[in-house]
Amino acid sequence: MLRTSLFTQVAVALLLGVLVGKMWPDVGTAVQWISDGFIRLIKTMIAPLVFCVVVTGIAKAGDMKAFGRIGVKALIWFEVASTLALVLGLVAANLTSPGAGMNVDPSTLNPDAIDAKTGGGELASTSGFILESLPTSFVGAFADNAILQVLVLACMTGAALLHLGPKVPAILPAVEQAEAVVFTLVRYVMRLAPLAVFGASASLIGQYGLKVITTYGKLILVCYAVGLLFLGLLAIVLRLLTGISLWQFVRYTRAELLLALGTASSESVMPRMMDKLRKAGCRDDAVGLVLPTGYSFNLDGASIYLSIGTLFIAQAVGVDLSLSQQVTVVLVLMLTSKGMAGVPGSAFLALSATASSLGVIPAGAVALLLGADRIMDSMRVVVNLLGNCVAVFVVSRWEGAFDQSVARRVMSAPDDSALVDSAPVNSAPVDSVPAETAPASDHGKSDNKSDSPVKSGTSVSS
Repeated sequence: MLRTSLFTQVAVALLLGVLVGKMWPDVGTAVQWISDGFIRLIKTMIAPLVFCVVVTGIAKAGDMKAFGRIGVKALIWFEVASTLALVLGLVAANLTSPGAGMNVDPSTLNPDAIDAKTGGGELASTSGFILESLPTSFVGAFADNAILQVLVLACMTGAALLHLGPKVPAILPAVEQAEAVVFTLVRYVMRLAPLAVFGASASLIGQYGLKVITTYGKLILVCYAVGLLFLGLLAIVLRLLTGISLWQFVRYTRAELLLALGTASSESVMPRMMDKLRKAGCRDDAVGLVLPTGYSFNLDGASIYLSIGTLFIAQAVGVDLSLSQQVTVVLVLMLTSKGMAGVPGSAFLALSATASSLGVIPAGAVALLLGADRIMDSMRVVVNLLGNCVAVFVVSRWEGAFDQSVARRVMSAPDDSALVDSAPVNSAPVDSVPAETAPASDHGKSDNKSDSPVKSGTSVSS
């Protein structure tokens, strides 16, 4: 009963949180720790889950080259999608001018407010970002919850298993069992989701109130409108390339999306999204690589916010950016937005870096967005999350690692509650995958008799 009503529980908790935050702001602000504790528990599951899913995905695919192709195709998609998001944001900000007429004097702004928000941190350079993606310790990567480092270790481990040949069937079940344990832990922790949403929403309203919406109304409206437009474009692409309806996927993952909204964190639902994408016909290796990598490289919602935010602060202080300067904004944000994940106040760091590169916007002007930043979380989280899920479907289809018939059957079910705790739908025939790529999918028949020693006698459990 608890599992079948997760969406309802989260929705009720969200409304109660808003009510408590509005009526008793001090109480609302004081319960933020509940949401923070929930997110901490979920984060402890992400690294081992990503490791297990990627290792089993590579081993079952039986081809490291296929895994490399998935990675390259994912990066191509990420760059195209995030660039489109940046350009849409700039066009919308030019058309609507959300910061025009504010006539803010930059000297009245406190530049130290940004340091307080970011903790004095900074975004890594390109070389630094690459080095930070490489682990210095096998255990350290898991201890620090460094997902990119865990991905590197998982790829190396999966490649090693492929070279072990006949020894793999004796090792792989242990990894699969560890994966099943992690998914079980996730189900336990998810029972606390309504409490987490209550704490986060009560704290948000208690701390900022509803007046911030009227103060930054035009900026908020523009950001959310562009976010919806971007999702509409993704829906068209998804339908054309995979035959899947984005609306059906939203309905299928409605509880996860509402939880991400309530906690303002897409990480809080990563384990559940990985599970649901696998059950919706996407192969393990595609899900295990594309979704976690997207959390660092494909922040579409953040890209929209950054491009609109840059023009907003320029307009607010009376700076008219030329076309060449706006092109510079896109180029700078294409780089800075890739190193944002996991950095406190990363949006402000990226905006500050962009303002500095232009040389015409006072660095302190970025503080203008402090009041509206938390309200933007909902747009950023939903667009980031759905953008990465669409990326999984598109790349899976592109690689021939997607079962369309399974996806349609799962998403058209009247209620997904029966699927949440069941095994992934990996036993259906692969109708939509080309014949030459079907053996590389673990969505084939359950009595797969492939010549690969990796596939015989193994199955993914969740």
